[in-house]
Amino acid sequence: MSKNRALIFILLPLIIAGCIILGIYLGAFLAPSDVNDKTSIFPQNKRFNTATKLNEILNFIEDTYVDSVDKKDLSERSIASMLALLDPHSYYIPAKDFDGMNDPLEGNFEGIGVEFRIKDDTILVISPVVNGPSDKLGIKAGDRIVKVDTTIVAGVGISNDQVIKLLKGPRGTKVNVDIIRQGSKKRKHFTITRDQIPIFSIDAPYMIKNDIGYLRITRFSKTTYSEFMQATKELKKKGMEKLIIDLRGNGGGVLGAATKIADEILAKNKMIVYTNGRTRKKDDHFSTAGGTLETCDIAILINENSASASEILAGAIQDNDRGTIIGRRSFGKGLVQEQVMWPDGSALRLTVARYYTPTGRSIQKPYGTDMEQYHAEAYNRYENGELLSVDSIQFPDSLKFYTPEGKVVYGGGGIMPDLFVPLDTIGGTPYLYELRYRGIIQNFALNYVDKQRKILQKKYKDPIAFKTRFRVNNDLFNGIVKFADENELERNLEEIIISKTLILRGLKAAISRNLFNDFGYYVIINDSDKTVQKAIKSFE
Repeated sequence: MSKNRALIFILLPLIIAGCIILGIYLGAFLAPSDVNDKTSIFPQNKRFNTATKLNEILNFIEDTYVDSVDKKDLSERSIASMLALLDPHSYYIPAKDFDGMNDPLEGNFEGIGVEFRIKDDTILVISPVVNGPSDKLGIKAGDRIVKVDTTIVAGVGISNDQVIKLLKGPRGTKVNVDIIRQGSKKRKHFTITRDQIPIFSIDAPYMIKNDIGYLRITRFSKTTYSEFMQATKELKKKGMEKLIIDLRGNGGGVLGAATKIADEILAKNKMIVYTNGRTRKKDDHFSTAGGTLETCDIAILINENSASASEILAGAIQDNDRGTIIGRRSFGKGLVQEQVMWPDGSALRLTVARYYTPTGRSIQKPYGTDMEQYHAEAYNRYENGELLSVDSIQFPDSLKFYTPEGKVVYGGGGIMPDLFVPLDTIGGTPYLYELRYRGIIQNFALNYVDKQRKILQKKYKDPIAFKTRFRVNNDLFNGIVKFADENELERNLEEIIISKTLILRGLKAAISRNLFNDFGYYVIINDSDKTVQKAIKSFE
C-alpha cells in the first residue's frame, strides 16, 4: 500500500505537467483565428513617445487594415475628433475649407462680384456688388449666366458650389461669361477681371424715426469697424442722436472689431473686456478718449443666436451702464480662439483663454462632452419656455455681479438683457412656418420681381418709396397660395386666415429685398418688429 502511494506522489506532478503542456499545444490550434497577435509593431531601435505612437498607429492601419484607407483623411478626422474633446469651439479647418471659413472674417473674397441664385436650372444674378468688376462692366440684376469660359452652366443641373468654383479666383485673373438679358434672346459676352470683393457686415443703416438711427451688424470681420464708422457718420449727418445696434443672429468673429466699436461709445478709461488663460497672461482692453458716439444714446438688440464678439460688445455697454440691452438671453460663448496656420493650408483654431466682461463675469455657458446637446441649447430654451417668459430663467446668486450704478447682471450663460422681449408667436401657424422653411415666399417674390423688375424699379426709386406705396393686393396674395399648392404645401384655409397679415408682410419685404437688397427688407420688417419697437420706446 505504501509503495503504491509513493508511486502516485512521484507520477502525479509529471501527469499534471504533461496535461499543461498538452493544453498549451492544443490551445495554439484552438485560439480564435480573427486575432493576429504581434508582439510589437514599433521598431525597437526608435525612441517612443505619444506623437510617435499616433503616427505609427496611422501607418499600421494604412499598411495592415483589411480594406484600403485614406491616411490623410483618417489623420484629419483624428485631429477634429481630438479637438472636439476639448471644448465646443476649438476646431480644425482642412485646407479645402479654409477660404470659405476665413473670407467672412477677412471681410472680402476674390471673384467677379455678384450675388446669385440658381433659378430654373440657370444662374440668375440677384445683384451685382456696387463698384465691383461685374457692376463696372454693366452686368445687371436679372441677367442669366449661361456659360463660364468653355463650360455650359444652364440646364445642366449645376450646384451652388460648382458656380462658386467657376466664378471665384485670384485677383487679376480673367473669366469669360455669356449672359442672356431678360427680353432678349441674344447672348452678351463679358470678360471679367476678378478683383477683391467686399463682404459687408453692416446692414440697413437708416433713420428709423426722427433722431433715431438703426443698423444691423451681421458679423464681426476685419472691415466691420470701418463700415460702422462710415455708417454712423452718415446717420449723424441726418440728425442721429440715438442709435439702435441690432446684433440678433450675429455669431461673432474678430474680437478687435467689437472692442473698437465699444471704444467709440464709451468714455475714456472704461474697461471693455479682459481675457485670461493658463498660458496667456491677463490682457485688458480699455477705452480711449474721443469716441464719436460718447454722447449718443445706445440700445443693443440680442437674442439666443448672438454670440462671442456680439456678447463682448453688449457686455461692455451693459456693465458700464452705457446703454440698454434688449431682447433675449444671448448664446453664451466666452472662449477665445487663436488661429494657427499649417504649411498645407489647413488651420487650427484653439481655445487659449476666456474673456470676461468689465464686472468680471464669464458668460461662457457650461459644456461637457455632448457637443450636439451644447449647440441645441437654443432649441432647449424654447422647449423649457425661456424664449417666451423671463421667469423661466434661473441664475444662482454665485453668478451675480453689480455694475457701477448698482444694476444686477449675471454671468455663467450669456448676456441677460435689461428689457426682455419674448419670441413673437402671434399669427404663427404650421402653414406659415412651412412657407418660410421651404423658401416658398422667397421663391415667389424672386419670380415676381424677375418678371416685373423694370416696371418696379421705374415706379419705386428707393426702399422708403416702396414701403410707403406698394401694396400686396388680393391677386398677389392668391398667387402665393397657388404657388404653395404647386410646391406641394397642403392648403389649410383656417391657418392661412390666421397668418394672412404675416404672409402679406413677409411677401412685401421679400419683394423689397430682391429690389433693394437687405435694406429693402429691414425697412419693412422693423416697423412690426417688437424688439425694434421696444428699443424705440426705451429712448423715451
